[in-house]
Amino acid sequence: MTEIMRGFDPDALRKDFPILARRIGGRPLAYLDNAATTQKPRQVLEAMREFYEQRNANVHRAVHTLSHEATLAYEAAHQRVAEFIGASPEEIIFTRNATEALNLVAYAWGLWELREGDEVLLTVMEHHSNLVPWLALRRLKGISLKFIDVDDRGRLRLEELTRLLSSRTRLVGCIYASNVLGTINPVEEIIAAAHRIGALVLVDGAQAVPHIPVDVRGLDCDFLAASGHKMLGPTGTGFLYAKRELLEEMEPFLYGGDMIETVTLEGATWNRLPWKFEAGTANIAGGIGLAAAVDYLEGLGMEAVYDHERRLLEFAWERLAKVEGIRLYGPAPDEAPRLGIISFNLEGVHPHDLAMVLDSEGIAIRSGHHCAQPLMARLGMEFAARASFYIYNTEEEVERLAAGVEEAKAAFRVRS
Repeated sequence: MTEIMRGFDPDALRKDFPILARRIGGRPLAYLDNAATTQKPRQVLEAMREFYEQRNANVHRAVHTLSHEATLAYEAAHQRVAEFIGASPEEIIFTRNATEALNLVAYAWGLWELREGDEVLLTVMEHHSNLVPWLALRRLKGISLKFIDVDDRGRLRLEELTRLLSSRTRLVGCIYASNVLGTINPVEEIIAAAHRIGALVLVDGAQAVPHIPVDVRGLDCDFLAASGHKMLGPTGTGFLYAKRELLEEMEPFLYGGDMIETVTLEGATWNRLPWKFEAGTANIAGGIGLAAAVDYLEGLGMEAVYDHERRLLEFAWERLAKVEGIRLYGPAPDEAPRLGIISFNLEGVHPHDLAMVLDSEGIAIRSGHHCAQPLMARLGMEFAARASFYIYNTEEEVERLAAGVEEAKAAFRVRS
């Protein structure tokens, strides 16, 4: 794909995704678990296969042809990802996922820079990946954690931001878009407020980068983490963006091969960016596959991706709201900017049972606490079902979802 496909046809796109031809329980697969991971188009699979079949070799290790070609392709992948979010390639660190990228910040920056009494400000809606590392540093370093609350509709109480920021605040960590509610947070406002008092900002972009246009220069965030596998790329891929001056000052996260410049028995010096943070043999094919995924999304246009999801969200919200006994979480689509994610519960039916009924109809959704237990507790639930949409989902699949929820209600004889 080279030309932007304004108003793309999801039915046509589905032909690019081999797995969508599967049948589950005799029914066509309706894959509605995209917030967990997305399916992979042929273009991504073919790019990885071509690497393994034609130029499989380690990068930055040798002068032979295969290694040279592999190195060029892997470095070009960094360039493509950087262009996708408005960064420079030396500011893009390839990781296994957003979780590793967030941990990289916690341990390569936080472990070395934070002191007892320093404050890290987070939100109640953080994914565990941007909470648990800071809980660990609280034990290790004696830092203080503060949290911006949400209202009963799952929107950040931004009036708390000014109150919670202080001269001791060193870092603000904020999820760009909630993986439970789909709520898109006003990160620009949060970043500006944090910078006014001299704090850095770490943005968890795992849900945002695959679905909306993201420009790190425009945001002026200091760090941004993303998962490749949530944006059509292979599993085991993700990346961290960080401002170059921060990466230059930070210590490495992992130590070993390829991240060094020189090594003696007395010490070592580090490689140039971004390789200073990419120790050992990389997931080369994965990085090349991620670049192919970026090409695919850019061919569609990220505004078009978001517009498609927003239409599906509005249709699904209206359709599911008609089911008696259902509770939809988060603000309605006309109340706040949202991604195509809907978490819900059905009175009298456990989310796991609901997911099993839907699976018997070929409909894949998520059920559980969605790695956001503090947010779930704040909204008064332990578990929830979640449907999440992407570029290849259709209104017909939404209709099947709603019908499946009605079927589960009947199967468990739920009375409103």
